Amino acid sequence: MKRIIAGILVLLALIVLYGSFYIVHMTEMVIITQFGDPVGEPVTDAGLHFKAPFIQDVNRFEKRVLEWDGRPLRMPTRDKVYLEVSTFARWRIVDPYKFFVGLRDERTALSRLDGMIGGATQAEVAKHDLIELIRTDKERKTPVAEAIPGTPSGTVGLPTITTGRSAIAEAIRKDAAPRSLSDLGIALMDVRFKRINYGQDVQEKIFTRMSSERGQIAERFRAEGLGEAARIGGERERELKRIESEAYRKVQEIKGKADAEAVRIYATAFNSTPEAAEFFNFTRTLETYAKVMDADTTLVLSTDSDLYRLMKTMTPALPMTPAPAPPAPVVPQPAAP
Repeated sequence: MKRIIAGILVLLALIVLYGSFYIVHMTEMVIITQFGDPVGEPVTDAGLHFKAPFIQDVNRFEKRVLEWDGRPLRMPTRDKVYLEVSTFARWRIVDPYKFFVGLRDERTALSRLDGMIGGATQAEVAKHDLIELIRTDKERKTPVAEAIPGTPSGTVGLPTITTGRSAIAEAIRKDAAPRSLSDLGIALMDVRFKRINYGQDVQEKIFTRMSSERGQIAERFRAEGLGEAARIGGERERELKRIESEAYRKVQEIKGKADAEAVRIYATAFNSTPEAAEFFNFTRTLETYAKVMDADTTLVLSTDSDLYRLMKTMTPALPMTPAPAPPAPVVPQPAAP
């Protein structure tokens, strides 16, 4: 009997000891509650800690950064375009006492974040046009400006933005963070857009704008290519004419020098003796005949022409033959008696 009582006492002692101590991990914070009400300060140091058994409970909270994924919300932009916007956020518990009093657990916190971040998102999206949500940053150039060097951002048919999607996300975080930090013990660290879906009418507008941008890029490149081709063609023609002109000049110089040398040689040879000069005149006249006359050529020359004179001296004298006598007349004879 004594052994049973001793065993029961030992078991009760173990239960009391087990309920009196608890372990806090490095990634946790603990709030001790007694009959549902917080007792003492939050425990943030890792290690073994003591509490009153049976009447006090341990409530554990994460020290690490937590995630929040919002559901898609349909909302209009300032230019009356309806979008389905999905956002996500990262948050952490900075004051476990306020968090426990205001929310109790993470599930309730996520539900409250749905309302706060969702409302802030709708308010900020309604303040800006669609182009502000599409473009990441106001300093980032459009695809048209990136493709065409020297084109400033916001030109080539696209409006200039003043904020950008990143700045809108930061405005959402600032709008929701003060209330969550002061009232619920939550620090909202970051808010980002996860997805922006467009309706069918908006998709058609986006595709039309993309096609227009690419068409403008193509037209710009075509114009630059045609201009460059014209410049290259002009340079080629100019260089070709210069080469041809230089070659023609050199040919004429060579021909002139050759003709001058030929004339000099001819003059030296034909002026050496009177017979050579006469032979030269004779050969030149024959060359002239060959150039100006053929089988069908008819010439009318004067008697004092040098050409006629040479032809006359070269034509042999034909013998003079007497003209044939006319036939004797036929006299009819009388008939015999």
